[in-house]
Amino acid sequence: MTRIDLHSHSSVSDGSDTPAEVMAYAVAAGVDVLALTDHDTVGGIEEAARSLPPDLTLVPGMELSCAYQGSSVHLVSYLFDPEAPGLLEELRRIRSDRASRAEEMVRKLQELGVDVTWERVLEIAGAGHSEHADANTIGRPHLARAVVEAGAAENVQDAFDRWIGSGGPAYASRYALDPVRAVRMVREAGGVCSLAHPGRAEGAMNGAVPVELVERMVAAGLGGIEADHPSHRRSQAAFWRGVASDLGAVVTGSSDDHGTLSGRRLGCRTTAPEAFEELIAPATGAEPIRG
Repeated sequence: MTRIDLHSHSSVSDGSDTPAEVMAYAVAAGVDVLALTDHDTVGGIEEAARSLPPDLTLVPGMELSCAYQGSSVHLVSYLFDPEAPGLLEELRRIRSDRASRAEEMVRKLQELGVDVTWERVLEIAGAGHSEHADANTIGRPHLARAVVEAGAAENVQDAFDRWIGSGGPAYASRYALDPVRAVRMVREAGGVCSLAHPGRAEGAMNGAVPVELVERMVAAGLGGIEADHPSHRRSQAAFWRGVASDLGAVVTGSSDDHGTLSGRRLGCRTTAPEAFEELIAPATGAEPIRG
């Protein structure tokens, strides 16, 4: 049976492995179709396509940052035209604000006595040192690793919990798209999208995306709901499968792999082939790339 994983990250955003390495690990994990979905950028797609092994299909995509009532909502988006003017402008604004936010959090950490530097965060993010430097996404996971290096946290999760998570002493907010508007922009760019890990929404919404919001996203063109995700308990996966069925959305399953940072779990959750075909059927902005 074809094994399809529709959510993964490389070092272009907050994964540990280069896009080429992600492709190799996908083959080793027995994945047949993989979406590379770095945060707010398609900067790794070209390298991934150049290094695509035989028999692996690459789905160009990204994980788009959204926010609703003070909480983060993520949209995994596929097969859109990356040069579509409206979407391109928003992505540049999001990445710029991510960097400004990270700088602000560095300043806050320094004021709190944590020995981190902006230069080290840039090094961890690979900004300025790779072929993807202009498109690299700088985010809190990079800052968290710097905090761990400085001895102010035991691991990345501890750094979030203690310092830079929502409500933490060094936390800073950032610009993000309204989820309904984001769905419309992806569709206008010829793409399709699925709501990422709806049972895990950091911020004020107490851990889950409101079904009322999902209803409006589906009305705007949302095609899928990522019910099968490693962070979802069995009961959560069942709940979101039910929501998808009620709203006429397909159920997607994905690893949300970040390399060593997530335990290299490519293929641990998958999307059924028929669901994948239904999800991508309306896409006109790009096509899957076959090795």
